[in-house]
Amino acid sequence: MEHIIEELLKKIGENPMREGLRKTPKRVAEVYTFITSGYKENIDKIVNGAIFKEENNDMVILKDIEFFSMCEHHMLPFFGRCHIAYVPKGRILGLSKLPRIVDIYSRRLQVQERLTSQIAREIDRILNPSGVAVVMEAVHLCMMMRGVEKQNSRTVTSTVLGIFRKDSRTRAEFMSLIGKCAHS
Repeated sequence: MEHIIEELLKKIGENPMREGLRKTPKRVAEVYTFITSGYKENIDKIVNGAIFKEENNDMVILKDIEFFSMCEHHMLPFFGRCHIAYVPKGRILGLSKLPRIVDIYSRRLQVQERLTSQIAREIDRILNPSGVAVVMEAVHLCMMMRGVEKQNSRTVTSTVLGIFRKDSRTRAEFMSLIGKCAHS
């Protein structure tokens, strides 16, 4: 990867041998290895048995999970917050596992719509709860730095499964608790 970055620097008219750029190919390679590390992660190893029997069937919400990802169209970052809820059906997941799932999927080249769905479907697969809801809010540097150049726009995506899809009251409760408008 370092060679590719060195060639990129040359293509844009830079001298990769100048003082400030000599170690840039190595640093960029390390950054890209980290920000795409989700491809190498195994969800089941990360969950590592942190599924617990619990008769509670009340909504569990973890909100404001910070994330960053890379737009697959322009390879520019997008970042924001993820809000997750599920209604248990005899099993709960260790709370730290939810942000880890977000990290695994966000540390890949992505579109926000797919990212939101992947997180919801993975939690559904792991727990088989009564329902899962995921809302993601993000700013996209591809919209801010180029193209339409809109600095203050946010993209909001949601995936709702099970009871969150079937019952508008459950969905509205979730949206209210995370501070979003709820529509029936």
